[in-house]
Amino acid sequence: MAEAPITHASLLVRIKDAKNVAAWTEFVELYGPVVYGFARKRGLQDADAADLVQDVMRSVARNAERMDYDPKRGTFRGWLYTVTRNKIYNFLTANRNRPKAVGDSSSQERLDSLPGQDGDQEREWELEYQRRIAARAMERVRREFQKATWDAFVGTAVEGRPAQEVGAELNMTAGAVYVAKSRVLARLRQESQVLMAENEAW
Repeated sequence: MAEAPITHASLLVRIKDAKNVAAWTEFVELYGPVVYGFARKRGLQDADAADLVQDVMRSVARNAERMDYDPKRGTFRGWLYTVTRNKIYNFLTANRNRPKAVGDSSSQERLDSLPGQDGDQEREWELEYQRRIAARAMERVRREFQKATWDAFVGTAVEGRPAQEVGAELNMTAGAVYVAKSRVLARLRQESQVLMAENEAW
């Protein structure tokens, strides 16, 4: 198994340079799906959620150059959550008085659900973020493992199938499947920590 990659400069530091296309691409690939998934769970349709992602990214771009880490102000992720939540609230407020299409769910109900459910929303936001971190970590480490090792991990940890069943398909013992799963999970935990450190260090 390969050594853990050296943590490069924080993504949040690198996006301060508006011309750093690689950093901005990485940022959008990580946080875009988090914002989109959160917006969809708040009841926004696909196109509206996609527009909201663009709006949130514009807000980040406008503020990136002057973002400096202050632990008293909280994390970047917390700030991004607040920006996203406020933009969803504004969207639902603006749409409240528009004529509704037949069968359209009430934006008032969705709007009313926002303020009173803040703890639940923060948990959902964190869950979206953790899912995206896990997906990015999997993308990064997949090629470090042989196909059989990776397939053993996917079969057991992702698909939830018994080790004996997965092992029979891969011509591996159940013990070898458990070892493969354990190796990949350990590497994923390590990579997830690297990703989180890169994306929280202002």
